[in-house]
Amino acid sequence: MNALPRHVPSVPSSSSLDGARWRRSSRSTGANNCVETAPLTSGPTAGLLGVRDSKNTAGSALLFTPSAWEEFIDSLR
Repeated sequence: MNALPRHVPSVPSSSSLDGARWRRSSRSTGANNCVETAPLTSGPTAGLLGVRDSKNTAGSALLFTPSAWEEFIDSLR
């Protein structure tokens, strides 16, 4: 990926991401074996995309810039 990381203060859990509205993949089987994403709109993480494990919704989240996430998804196709 060409996008540079952006420094964000430590986020202990995905539940601490203010204003996050998590969406599950439309390809989810309902067995919680996928990821959830949320565009972040407030605080120091505004403008980033949060990604978390659907099996552990209170766990940590990975944070991506929109361009880094798109590049990652494109590399999977």
